[in-house]
Amino acid sequence: MASVVFYFQVHQPYRLRRYSIFDSGVNYFDDVANSTICRKVGDKCYLPANRTMLDLIRMHEGRFRISYSLTGVVIEQFKRYYPEVIDSFVALAKTGCVEFITETYYHSLAFLYRRDEFQDQVRQHCQLIGDLFGQTPRVFRNTELTYNNDVAKVIEDMGFDAILTEGADHVLGYRSPNFIYNPPNCGKLKMMLKNYRLSDDMAFRFSNRGWNEWPLTADKYATWVNQVNGNGYLCNLFMDYETFGEHQWADTGIFEFLRDMPGKVMALGNGNDFLTVSQAVAKYPSSGELDVPHMISWADTERDISAWLGNSMQANALYEVYSLADEVRGSGDKQLIEDWRRLQTSDHFYYMCTKYFSDGDVHKYFNPYQSPYDSYINYMNILDSIRARLAAHAQT
Repeated sequence: MASVVFYFQVHQPYRLRRYSIFDSGVNYFDDVANSTICRKVGDKCYLPANRTMLDLIRMHEGRFRISYSLTGVVIEQFKRYYPEVIDSFVALAKTGCVEFITETYYHSLAFLYRRDEFQDQVRQHCQLIGDLFGQTPRVFRNTELTYNNDVAKVIEDMGFDAILTEGADHVLGYRSPNFIYNPPNCGKLKMMLKNYRLSDDMAFRFSNRGWNEWPLTADKYATWVNQVNGNGYLCNLFMDYETFGEHQWADTGIFEFLRDMPGKVMALGNGNDFLTVSQAVAKYPSSGELDVPHMISWADTERDISAWLGNSMQANALYEVYSLADEVRGSGDKQLIEDWRRLQTSDHFYYMCTKYFSDGDVHKYFNPYQSPYDSYINYMNILDSIRARLAAHAQT
């Protein structure tokens, strides 16, 4: 039996407007760009993908199941700029075949710097998912699947059943991502690992005419999934939801592929099915302990955190924003706290990345800056404004 676990990340940051040292305003976010991108991706990806997923659930009479995480900041933007997208996710939730898992509300790297802030953001996100979809999340995924043993321990202590992360080769060694594992020093928490080869075949290589497996058909892909039988019981397909229609445009045939593939997988027999993350965790036992002492992620070829902490600009910007934590959190100023938290979104530091080599195209996706240095300067100008507001608040 091969159980396919489809998990999709849905996220768009609040992009920053151009902000100079001479700017005295407190509106840091580019409303025009955020609205334009939200509606553009909504039309190309979110709405047509959600219609396809709903059709698949109905077509397969509830045997097709999927899981999502929607960041708090993308939900806010949907509500403001494109409420039809929210309605389409609510419709999926009502089928009973869709699970919404939790993460940090602001898609932040708070775990690396402030555990109290991290936990507050996770709780805030859980509350949002409950209010919007009527679900209490039991599974956690950290921003960009960043993970190590310490993350697992904190998440277990917060009461979650499972955590998602990358099936990185240097962590797995001889083992397969097609099994469930448990972290060291945790009593019950289970780990589910991304099968990055099969995930990336769909997410990155689907339209690549230079790929020796192009064109990727639903029949071919179903055969690959079926080969999990005998080497595990899970096929964890984790990817950005923007794969459908944005990264892989509609004219590549990606939606037709998505519509056909689940039926092909189930038709091969062997008990192949589609499960939500929680269903998979409940169905299958752990195959042993997996030790991950150092931070990993699903970003870039290195599968580490260098996409956000790979140069001195990024390290400095992250240090500076979290150095304000005590003052901002203690200010009681709701708008100041909200602005500061939006500045924690990991994308702001990703735009400062200087790794423009094999992963360059990924780092340029919806990047509003001419260079990483431009991004850093703009971000630090806004932090100076945050400091000025804190100083003014202290005098009142």
